[in-house]
Amino acid sequence: MLSVVIPTLCAAATLPATLAALAQDADEIVIADGGSTDGTVVLAAGQGARIVAAPTGRGLQLAVGAAAARGDWLLFVHADTQLAPGWRAVADRFMAGREDRLSAGYFHFALDDDAPAARRLERVVAWRCRRLGLPYGDQGLLMSRTLYDLVGGYRPIVLMEDVDIVRRLGRARLVALDHVAVTSAARYRHDGYLRRSTRNLVCVSAWFLGVSPRTIARHYG
Repeated sequence: MLSVVIPTLCAAATLPATLAALAQDADEIVIADGGSTDGTVVLAAGQGARIVAAPTGRGLQLAVGAAAARGDWLLFVHADTQLAPGWRAVADRFMAGREDRLSAGYFHFALDDDAPAARRLERVVAWRCRRLGLPYGDQGLLMSRTLYDLVGGYRPIVLMEDVDIVRRLGRARLVALDHVAVTSAARYRHDGYLRRSTRNLVCVSAWFLGVSPRTIARHYG
């Protein structure tokens, strides 16, 4: 059984498309909501998702969602990310080919923007994943519950939860799935591609230097 876990916080603008991409193929969708006030919960429930309340903070929400999920495989997806059609077949091939259940898969990063800056960022992300073994949460993360429990799951941190769990998984366990996850470019368009990308780089650099996620969130979140 494959459970999809989605952390939400006032995600009514993007969640419908995310759920539409998943609904026909997910065995279970768990929404870990951090206190939305915009109708996110009603919308998700109306689409058949299970709702679990969680403290605000993506790491906290993902941990709560994973604990509530019933599946022996877990797919973590952001509320503004759409998996391209055919994703379940790709996931099934990955799951069937991992008898030891000790590998984690992630999707190729894409943005819903035709701007040249979006293509450049996609190339940078592809390089980062290929050379550094560092996919982010907006690429989805698919793993068995066995592996999730083995590495200790998502930690209850307010920021950098994706980098944290990926580093604990280790590069050798990460597999790039031959499929695309399309993420909303709204934040990049709002902040500017250069500014947003620089902010993300500062955050991850600070994390690697040992700055606490709470401090990073306070200054850059």
